[in-house]
Amino acid sequence: MRGRRWSAALRALSLVAALGVWQLLTTYDVSLWLRFEQFPTVTDVARAFGDRLGSDTYWQDLTDSLTRIVTGFALAAVLGITVGTAVARSRVASDLLGPVLEVIRPVPAIALVPVAILLFPSNEQGIVFITCTAAFFPVMVSTRHAVRALTPVWEEAVLTMGGGRWRILGSVVLPGALPGILGGLSVGIGVSWICVISAEMISGEYGVGYRTWQDYTVVDYPGVFVGMATIGLLGWTTSTAVELLGRRLTRWLPRTENRPPSPVRRRNPVVSPAAVPVPLSKERVHP
Repeated sequence: MRGRRWSAALRALSLVAALGVWQLLTTYDVSLWLRFEQFPTVTDVARAFGDRLGSDTYWQDLTDSLTRIVTGFALAAVLGITVGTAVARSRVASDLLGPVLEVIRPVPAIALVPVAILLFPSNEQGIVFITCTAAFFPVMVSTRHAVRALTPVWEEAVLTMGGGRWRILGSVVLPGALPGILGGLSVGIGVSWICVISAEMISGEYGVGYRTWQDYTVVDYPGVFVGMATIGLLGWTTSTAVELLGRRLTRWLPRTENRPPSPVRRRNPVVSPAAVPVPLSKERVHP
């Protein structure tokens, strides 16, 4: 408990220190190699943040961005886990889907904006498509590697006890690959936020990214920083939710983080009686 309080205090102190440095640099218009003359101060951003919290537009943008990210990420999670498992377990699926996926995977998801505009009748569906594509590949690749890394002994044990293919999938494959799958989900949620904000800036009508870009076009720099802070808070919240869900699903795994190292106990070596030197008796010296 004491260690957790100290860790929370250090984290809060780091944020306060960063805000303090920002306030000093912008208040005194420091211009050395970096220029802070046009940067808004922390108080300006806090004042703009308070004004935005009292407006309906801010909450509308927040709802739209969260709806897009949750819908796209949920689709990516289902498709990524399914396709990754199929490619890792089936040679036919690997031969059919592997080449297509490897050709599309290096293409940045934000580069698919023209494709989304041509394919879907509304910008809303196109943004969800881009978000889903961005999160799909990290989840799929992590699932594929995690499933292929499983030891075959577990599968052979289920087969010995009379289990079938679905029994192996539910009892061995998915639980064994779950830590790797959760790693892909953690990466995917971060990439999804990058792409959904970029898509909103390019072709969105509402959302945090759209509003941030509009503030930039009208030279409202405090509003730009309000959008950036909102994006950071939303990304941190969703990433934490994914991590907490992963911990709940993998409670059977040992936890090593934030745990002090156990002291090394030195044991007295066991010495056999034959190894103990026998002192030689001193010869008596006669006067």
